[in-house]
Amino acid sequence: MKKSFHFSMFILIIFVLWACSGNRQEEMVGTAAPESATKEFTSSSAAIENPEDSIHQFIRKAELKFKVKNVVNSTYDIETTTLKMGGFVTYTNLSSSISKVSHTAVSSDSTLETTEYVVSNSITVRVPNTKLDTTLMLISRNIEFLDYRIISADDVALKILANTLTQKRAKMGMSRINQNNNGNSAVDIITNLQSRADDAMIANLALNDQIQYSTIQLSIYQRESLKRELIANNQNIKAYEPGFGRKLWSSIKYGWHILEAFVVFIIKLWGIILFLIIVYIIYRQIRKNKKKVQAS
Repeated sequence: MKKSFHFSMFILIIFVLWACSGNRQEEMVGTAAPESATKEFTSSSAAIENPEDSIHQFIRKAELKFKVKNVVNSTYDIETTTLKMGGFVTYTNLSSSISKVSHTAVSSDSTLETTEYVVSNSITVRVPNTKLDTTLMLISRNIEFLDYRIISADDVALKILANTLTQKRAKMGMSRINQNNNGNSAVDIITNLQSRADDAMIANLALNDQIQYSTIQLSIYQRESLKRELIANNQNIKAYEPGFGRKLWSSIKYGWHILEAFVVFIIKLWGIILFLIIVYIIYRQIRKNKKKVQAS
């Protein structure tokens, strides 16, 4: 009995350990999935052209919004990828949106200005229709967080057929009118038919251009950034005025400068002063001599 009990407990422990290890493996697979799923999120069968389909003619468009580490670096990578895929950039709008500005007084004459802002960019690129799926997968390496992804494939085969038939009918109508030779009355009708044919041809050219080159609209942004700058406090002008001690010392220095200037000025007049002194001495000597003469 004891041996069978011990054997049963041993089997139970092995089963529990096996179950735990299985759960760990499942958890590891579950956490790794989101990291590898980014490219799958941006890709879609709607972005892939089927070369065996000769009936449908699709205009493919993609629209994505996602967060990146650095908008400037991601913009450069997206534009470079577009050129490598044989496409071109038709629009880009790099901007900074200020969300909050706060001021903190750090001293009597300075303030710390803190600006919270978000850098974003709206980009529109066009790539060959056959390279749309590859381009999206290459762009996905910049994604930190995907907000949304929209991919559409609009079949315009019937629109192209309708425009082609319009051109044919217009040409047939102009041919009949020329054969009947109705004179000047037919000029307006031929002009109208020619205008319809031209409009249909231009419409088909525009549709074929959109078929050949798919459009990708991207809206990217990064985490909110902070900018701190120490600025002068222009509102509190009195903060720049000196205190009483500095004013007193400045007054003493100013008075001393005046005294120095006065002494220098007096020294510059030494010749005149010396002449006046000599004249005064002579004058006193003459006066003394007169008094002596009068006394005798």
